[in-house]
Amino acid sequence: MARAFSRRPARPEAPRPESSPGVLGRFLEVSIETDDIRASVEFYERIGFSQAPTTDAYSHPYGVLTDGRIFIGLHQRRFPAPALTFVHAGIAQFAEELTRRGILLDFRHTGDDVFNEIGFQDPFGQNVLVVEARTYSPVERRPEETSLCGYFTEYSIPATNFDEAQAFWEPLGFVATEEPDAPYAHLPLTSDHLDIAFHAPRTLDRPMLVFRDPAMRERLARLRALGIKESGTLPRGLPPAANALMEAPEGTAILLLEGES
Repeated sequence: MARAFSRRPARPEAPRPESSPGVLGRFLEVSIETDDIRASVEFYERIGFSQAPTTDAYSHPYGVLTDGRIFIGLHQRRFPAPALTFVHAGIAQFAEELTRRGILLDFRHTGDDVFNEIGFQDPFGQNVLVVEARTYSPVERRPEETSLCGYFTEYSIPATNFDEAQAFWEPLGFVATEEPDAPYAHLPLTSDHLDIAFHAPRTLDRPMLVFRDPAMRERLARLRALGIKESGTLPRGLPPAANALMEAPEGTAILLLEGES
C-alpha cells in the first residue's frame, strides 16, 4: 500500500533567489481539497506521480505529488479550492500592491506569528493563493520523466469571456498565445513556471489538468489495465479511443489528449 504522505519537521524554505519569479511570485502548486488524503495520494502514485517531502507549514494533513512539471498539493482541510498557489516574499506589502491593482482580496492572514498567506479570485471564480514560503522540498525528478498521463501542458479554467480572462491574467505575468479551435476552443496563456488556459464552460464546467501525448492510445490502454476509471463525459468531438477524462478521488478532472504537447 502506498504511504499516505511524506513529511519532515522543518520550517518552510525561503524562495530561492534563482527562481526568477513573476508578478505573483514563483508557482508552487495546484492546491486541492481532499476528504481522504490517503486515497488521493495512492491514486496519483498509481498513475506515476512522485511525492515531495513537505515541511511543517501546515498543521493539517498535507501531501505533494509531482510528475516533474506540475505539483499537486493535497490538503485535508476546508479552504477555497482548487487554487493556484504561488510563493512571494513580503506578503503584507504584496497585498497592498494587489489592492492598488484593483484586485479584491478574499482573505489576508499576515503577521509575525502566523504563516502569511492571501487569497483572491479571478473574474470566473478561479482561486489564487499567495504564501510566504515553500511548503515542500525539491524532488529529484526531471520534467521529461512523465507520468502515465503523458506530458502536462496546462491547467485549464472554464471562462465565459476569453478577452476578460486575458485582461485579468496578463498583468499578473501570463502571456496569451494563439487561440486554437482544436481539439476544442481554448485560450492558452504561458508563463515561466506554469501554463494556464481557458475553455468554455460547455467544454467542461470545472478546471482540469491537461496532458498530451502522440501515443495517448497506448497510455490509455495501460491506465485501463490498471483499472483507472474514466468519466463518461468528454469535450464534444473528442474520440474516446484516443482521449479520456479521468477523475481523481477528490474530484480533480484530468484530461488526456492525443497529440503533440
